[in-house]
Amino acid sequence: MALIEIKNLTREFTNGDKLFRALDNANLTIDNGEFVLLLGDSGAGKSTLLNILGGLDSATSGNLYVAGRDLSLMNERELNKYRRETIGFVFQFYNLISALTVIENVEIVKNMTKAPLKGDELLEYLGLAERKNHFPSQLSGGQQQRCAIARALYKNPDILLCDEPTGALDYENSKNILALLQKINRENKKTIIIVTHNNALDPIATKIVRMKSGKITDIKINENPVNVEELEW
Repeated sequence: MALIEIKNLTREFTNGDKLFRALDNANLTIDNGEFVLLLGDSGAGKSTLLNILGGLDSATSGNLYVAGRDLSLMNERELNKYRRETIGFVFQFYNLISALTVIENVEIVKNMTKAPLKGDELLEYLGLAERKNHFPSQLSGGQQQRCAIARALYKNPDILLCDEPTGALDYENSKNILALLQKINRENKKTIIIVTHNNALDPIATKIVRMKSGKITDIKINENPVNVEELEW
């Protein structure tokens, strides 16, 4: 059984008397441990799909199964549990709390998490041990994104959802963050799904999903993904 099964998933919005279909009859399966890119221009439906996968939005029709459970049948309490235990989010603009230190930002969900990892060990793994008592304003952009990844991983989720995680970073920091995500995928067997518009990243993924106007237009399996360090764009 696939970890994620998306069947005829549609998300519609209304704007006055006009109907807008942000996601149009999408079908996709993702296996445990895959490294997936959702590719497409702005408005393609990538973030809409990611938000539905994360339980932040709901589909108008169709089905989304995660580990055999249909999210459309979950009540709000069950969705909260799903978001808390199954999903880790990494956003483009970090969303760190400025008044908290790095370690406090990472462990902020400690009392809401069933089996958290050890914050200090996680920061060591991500190269932030020496910055644990710094505030976000004292970090570079790349370090802030590492902190955001640490916070997402702290919950020990099955799935890591990343919405343009390098969009606010320069080239070198972008490569470093992507290399880190690839390392997490390979060493910790986390399923990672990344929204991006950068077609040059195709070779690093195990599955490339192209989207346009709310539709999934192409799905490509990559049997031999390259290391991020080898990629130039």
